[in-house]
Amino acid sequence: MFWRENKTFKYEWINNYRSEGKFAFNFYFEIYFSFTIRPKMKQTIRLRMVSFFILLTATHFASAQGYQIKAKIEGIRDSSLILGHYSRSNTQFIPKDTAKADAAGNITFEGSKNLAGGLYVILFPGNKKWIELVYSGKENNIEISTDTTNVVGNMIIKKSDENQAFYTYQKKLQTDSKKIQQLIDSKSPQLAAQQNQMQQDFKLYRSKFLKTNEALFVSKLLKMSADPDIPTAPTLPNGKSDSLWVYNYYKAHYWDNFDFSDGRILNTPFLEPKLDRYIKNLIPQTPDSLIVAADNLINRLPANSDIRKYVIFYITNQYENPTTVGTEGLWVHMAKKYYLTEEMGVSNDIKKKIQEKVNTLQNLLVSKSFPALMLHLPDGQKQSVANLKGEYNVLFFYSPTCGHCKEAAPELKAFYDKNKEVGVEVMAISTETNKEEWKDFIIKYNFSELKNGIDPTGQIDFYRTFDVVTTPTIYVLDKDKKIIARKLPIGQLDDFLNFYKNKIAK
Repeated sequence: MFWRENKTFKYEWINNYRSEGKFAFNFYFEIYFSFTIRPKMKQTIRLRMVSFFILLTATHFASAQGYQIKAKIEGIRDSSLILGHYSRSNTQFIPKDTAKADAAGNITFEGSKNLAGGLYVILFPGNKKWIELVYSGKENNIEISTDTTNVVGNMIIKKSDENQAFYTYQKKLQTDSKKIQQLIDSKSPQLAAQQNQMQQDFKLYRSKFLKTNEALFVSKLLKMSADPDIPTAPTLPNGKSDSLWVYNYYKAHYWDNFDFSDGRILNTPFLEPKLDRYIKNLIPQTPDSLIVAADNLINRLPANSDIRKYVIFYITNQYENPTTVGTEGLWVHMAKKYYLTEEMGVSNDIKKKIQEKVNTLQNLLVSKSFPALMLHLPDGQKQSVANLKGEYNVLFFYSPTCGHCKEAAPELKAFYDKNKEVGVEVMAISTETNKEEWKDFIIKYNFSELKNGIDPTGQIDFYRTFDVVTTPTIYVLDKDKKIIARKLPIGQLDDFLNFYKNKIAK
């Protein structure tokens, strides 16, 4: 083996080629997708994401049957090639073996233990070209031949029904793509009609292919990579198509073609992109909607399976510091239901850290009342956050010596000057105890009009009580001191306030 079994290695070639198209399998699929009308899904505006990392390992058991993959590749000589499989997405590749081609381009990958099933890649030198192979885990001796000028078109398969079907399908897609390009180049006045006819012909071909090859793993891959077919939508009284019906149908049938009982799908590029799109784009980004959707999806997954553990891990990891304001409630739910129980089987040390984070976050979620906080003002008097008088109250936690805080301070002051007449109150809160540095900061950045607070005795644990992991950290409260936003970037304060006021007005 070239690397350990579960070590993920992200190749630079992935990023280089993403600008040009998908990998071979996905690239030719784009022809089919280009024919298919998809519902337009509104993208949610997102902020910067910082993931909370929890180690998750999945063990794939292999039989002692062994494997042998022989290839003859014209255009390759005296070079080392790598065999590996995708891991949940097309940006992660797990190497499994390496072998060297001889002067004639002959190369053999072999091992005493069988490989886990999945969609595999034989990576050429230079990481610019590759061969994709469907490895079912049942066909252990595969022979292929092709050349570097046209990997798909010149591919010959022996001893593998899976790849015979796979490349038959890819050659059909390659042929159709050339025909489409010829039509485009010819600027034919019948272009639309001809494309529509090719679409219908391909749908018939695909349907027949899937039926004929129903028992093959490649059919699962083709189904997983495609969107659900959407029937004709009902017509509204105004004569227009019911787009809401289309959305609901699409969401309800999104996972129809995923066989979650088949662990091989973890070794393909389809799970993570579809999961990401489902949870972030198809589900309303509110805690209640996200919690219901996450639990419903997880309930479909086999108990104690690697797929279930990965889906739980992935969703949880996305929502501790999420890209949509106010959705940390999903992280708290996932942590309590799946990590603080025995579901994920994490160590006691990790469980303790998660519990501490839950204890902090569950009191700081959007719509919760902000916890009690009493601070000293520059004149020695005390000020409670609960006594702030603004229609909207911004809490700016900062350190007087923090470089990012110094950069954010002028923007905060400008925001206050612009919005103070419409009921915005700002309280700048030093997380450090040095009074001289605090007062110098107030003077330097013209904060005297703001409320300025400090805990001179250092008794307040800003990290554990208010989740001030980094500075600056910003909270926005309504007039009742309920949290309406947390951890906003300083540059988005104005936009958020306008959005929220419009939302309330409606």
